[in-house]
Amino acid sequence: MGTQYLSKMFSTYIGLDLGTANCLVYVGDQGVVLAEPSVVAVKDNKQSMSVIAVGSEAKDMLGKTPVNIRAIRPMKDGVIADFQITEEMLRHFIRKGMRQVPWYRRILAPILVVAVPSGITEVEKRAVEDSAKRAGAGEVLLVEEPMAAAIGVGLPVADPAGSMIVDIGGGTTEVAVLSLTGIVSARSVRVGGDELDDAIMNHLRKVHNLLIGELTAERIKIKIGSAYPVKDEETLDVKGLDQASRIPKTVKITAAEIRIALQEPITSILEAVIGTLDDCPPDLAADLIDRGIMLAGGGAMLAGLDKLLTEETGLPVFVADNPLNAVVNGAGRMLQEEKLWSR
Repeated sequence: MGTQYLSKMFSTYIGLDLGTANCLVYVGDQGVVLAEPSVVAVKDNKQSMSVIAVGSEAKDMLGKTPVNIRAIRPMKDGVIADFQITEEMLRHFIRKGMRQVPWYRRILAPILVVAVPSGITEVEKRAVEDSAKRAGAGEVLLVEEPMAAAIGVGLPVADPAGSMIVDIGGGTTEVAVLSLTGIVSARSVRVGGDELDDAIMNHLRKVHNLLIGELTAERIKIKIGSAYPVKDEETLDVKGLDQASRIPKTVKITAAEIRIALQEPITSILEAVIGTLDDCPPDLAADLIDRGIMLAGGGAMLAGLDKLLTEETGLPVFVADNPLNAVVNGAGRMLQEEKLWSR
């Protein structure tokens, strides 16, 4: 038997969405087997550092750890910010994914397809490859996130016609027009869900003198955050720490003021969309009049974002059925369809 045949027979193919906020793992024909926050909790000893929790368990520790324990997010703006911690996180997730496959497919190191932002540098790409290999991967293939997201939501990227995807992740927003399995025009901006959370924290600090953490800001964004006025807008009681007195307090906030707080990062996303359309060839831009724009990623679920983009671009805008899984589903499909990733 040839080496290539044995590799196909015994290797496990894993699709990986290594995101700033969440890490998702797609294994072979089983689909998405793991979706956890990209957070690692470590304990600092005098001479060493040990990992005590990864994923959901570690995220619950954000902002609540004692002095000798840190909850770290090793990914920033879609790229690796802490190499050692990222390797530990990848090793943990790869091992959990490998538990889902038959024993004979654990003989060889898994082959990884990793989705990365389209705007990262060659050095940053190499860092992803090296970290994945040190974490236990065999061959590592990189795919640009907008292509993976477009494939994951079912856009006909192989057609000789334009398809447009806007993938709003935790650290970056990827905007691209695709045709014939290639990216024709694209923008990658380091604005995403994290910046929306930061905008909420800054607003509450400046306007209400209230200090809150990342988890509270995320909860506010999900509960009453919006990009466009919606019906029956709610108010929310938010608990935090008074900036002046350092005493816990509660303030009532409205959806309208949170929408104003989110205006700056949302404007950056809108500018990326319009800039990508400006760079698009006229014939492909004409296709978008009927095909519209597809939203993916966690940020796609922000209330009213589709309406805002429709108003600003004049194009129909759709939200993917499962926006959080778009990128990892695309990486998984590319594993199954060799012609996609080989191109």
